[in-house]
This record gives sequence, structure tokens and C-alpha cells, in this order.
Amino acid sequence: MRLILLDNSNEIRGNFYPLALSRPLWELRCGFNSLGQKLIDKVGANDVAYFVPDYMADSYRGKVEWPVNDSSVLDGDDLLIVDPRVKAESFDVTANPDKIGSEVGLDEQGNVLYARIAKDDLAKLPLAPAVTRVQARDEVGKLIAEAKEKLPNIRSALPRWQYIWDLVLANAEQITADFAAAGQHGIEGTVEQPNAIRGNKKDVYIAPGTIVHPMVVIDAEHGPVYIDEDAQIHSFTRIEGPCYIGKKTILLGAKCREGNSIGPFCRIGGEVEESIIHGYSNKYHDGFLGHAYVGEWVNLGAFTTNSDLKNDYSAVSVILDGRRAIDTGSVKVGSLIGDHVKTSIGTLFNTGSYVGPMALIMATGKPLPKFITSFAWFIEGVVTKGFGKGKLYEMAKMAMSRRDCQWTKTEQTMWDAVFEMTAPIRNQAIKKSRRAMLNR
Repeated sequence: MRLILLDNSNEIRGNFYPLALSRPLWELRCGFNSLGQKLIDKVGANDVAYFVPDYMADSYRGKVEWPVNDSSVLDGDDLLIVDPRVKAESFDVTANPDKIGSEVGLDEQGNVLYARIAKDDLAKLPLAPAVTRVQARDEVGKLIAEAKEKLPNIRSALPRWQYIWDLVLANAEQITADFAAAGQHGIEGTVEQPNAIRGNKKDVYIAPGTIVHPMVVIDAEHGPVYIDEDAQIHSFTRIEGPCYIGKKTILLGAKCREGNSIGPFCRIGGEVEESIIHGYSNKYHDGFLGHAYVGEWVNLGAFTTNSDLKNDYSAVSVILDGRRAIDTGSVKVGSLIGDHVKTSIGTLFNTGSYVGPMALIMATGKPLPKFITSFAWFIEGVVTKGFGKGKLYEMAKMAMSRRDCQWTKTEQTMWDAVFEMTAPIRNQAIKKSRRAMLNR
């Protein structure tokens, strides 16, 4: 059986911006790992293929071992095509069509959640061979449409992730579930004394290669703590469970509150609470980050802080598209920060802030606007073109080289596409800032 993950709806992808601008939905993280890995583990797949938006295909192809936008994977085997927003823990669909037959699972609106197609039934769904990669991505959409028309349809109530902040709000619960699934506890790394482990020691796992310095508190009273391989936990750090610390991440005297998934390869100080931080990002200094989702290669300057609770305790709204505010239904939502964002010292993010990737932000001494567009140079309270995207690329290349990672041509091509996709909103913001400056 071949598992196929499909991400080709721009309308749906927008609910997961700014993180989904530069990665397919299944690469979003929650708990210990990505949504895609959770689905792969759930169905026990050892043969996987991906279909992603065209602009990120070449870049993504260089990061994964399985085929990307290759129509040849649609033939020769039983297929299980899944919407990556489906929550893995609830996905109880039998992967093997030989046992139960082909079927297409639909939600109440008739949208396809999954399609299980036996190899023999593929003959009922004739498709022309694709000759280009663009056509290859279209072919899987045609296959699903044919399957919906010709194969048995069933109604399914499988729960799905709806918005990016849903992952943040569910993170503590996901960490607990992932810890139980991992089935590991105990100390395999080095824990220097004196130290304190509170709660049940069976709720703590310290992986090989990890070094925990003296005067560290690991508090598993209210949830498990998993510290992955080769991490370093410096003195005067406090880690509260549920919490996952990724490989080669360093905590520098951090107040690591409950519900955090951090890393790999991050450098974290100050206070962090119920946040997800992708790899290679730094919050080295003091400052508060709460109920936030942070992408890769982000650098938050000293005392950068976000609000995650409004003064009137009402539900937080988020502006995902630069135009309309979406009610999250939660009283706690912090910042959504895209890849390669850089902030100056003393940056203050408003409750429910959206910060587009590649934004360069200078503090103003007061909370910033709730929406900051991608590739913005936000200086002295206004959005400018700054020194352009070329300079931002130079900074990204330098940051990646410091971690022995390479800025590639395919990576830059993807970001060029993101730049064009986000240009209308950015240009509006620049014009608005120019008008405001003229009226001062």
C-alpha cells in the first residue's frame, strides 16, 4: 500500500499561513513531530508519495526521500490518499483495500477526506500519463474526482485541523500522547548534580548525548518531559511538562513552561509557554513567548515579547490574509511567526499577531500592528521595501551557513514565488505607510 499526502488547495492552505507559505501542511509540527509523520506512523506506511503546490516542489524534493509530484506513483499499487489535515489519532481507516474494498471518505460538505483505492480498481479510473510536473500534480486531483464518481462513497466524521493556532492549543495534549506512544523513560544522557526531578520519574526521558547541567529543575508533575538526543540544558533552567525538547537544542537558563515543542537545533532563553518552535530558530535572550507558533531560521532579539491574552479576557482574533479578522474562539493565542523573521531588541508583538516570513522588524517601543506582511522591512512603525529581498536572502544565507546548512537555488526560487504571491498585500501596506508619513 502506498500512502499519498496531497496539499493542493490554496484556500485551505491559507488557514495555516504564515507557516504553510514555505512548506506543505503535513510538515507542520505538533507534539513530538510533524502531522505527516503522525499519519505515516498511524497507517504503518513504508511507501509514501507527496503532491505539493508547484512553486515549492523542487525545494521540497531536495528535503525528502520519497517522490514529489510524480504521477507514476498513481499506478502499480494499492493507494491510500489522505487529506493531511486529518488528525492521525482519529484516523481509524483500514489501509489495506483488499480487506474491505475501495472507498472514498467524504465530510458533510462532500469534500474528500481520504480515498482508498485497490490496485485492481485503478483500471476503472483511466488517466492520461503526465508529461510535466505541473500535469503530475493535476493528475492526482483528477484521480480523486474519478474515484469519488465511480467508487463507493461513505460519510466520515474524521476530525481535521482547521487553523494554524489549533496546533498550538492542542500541543500539550499531543506531547502527552506522543510520549506514551514512544514508550521511553529514564536517563540515558548525562545529568550533572545537583538537580531536581519532580513528579513521576517514569514521565521523564533524557536521550543519549544530552547533557543536563547542575541546578536544573525538570518538573513532570503535570505532564511528561522528553529531551531528545544531544540537547544541552544549562544551569537555572526549569522545564515543566508536558514538554518536548528537540535534538541538539540548547536551553540557556530558560523558564520553559508547559506545552512547549522546541527544536531541533534551537537556542532558547527567557520564558516560553505553550509554543511550537520549528528547527534552527533562536530566542537566545530574555523575553516572553506564549501560545506562539514560530517557523525555521527565526531570530528573536533580546526582550522580544508577545502578548497571548487580551486585557478584557475576550477571544483573540487573527488576521491571516491582511484583510479580515478571524475569531479563534480562544482567549489565549500569541504570535504566528513565519520562517526567516528577524526582530530587534525590545520588539513587542500584539495578541494574535501574524508575522509573515522574511520580515525584518525594528522595535517601536509599543505593541506592533497585528498583521505584518511577508518580506516587510518594518522600520520606525512603517512598512518599507528596505534594501529589498536580495538583502533578506543574503541574511538568510548567512544564518543557514552558521549551522552548516545551505541556501540553494531551489530554495531561492520557492521564496521568489512566495514574494510574488504576497506582493499585493505588501504593496498595499507600503502605500498606506507612505500616505501616513506624508500626513504627519
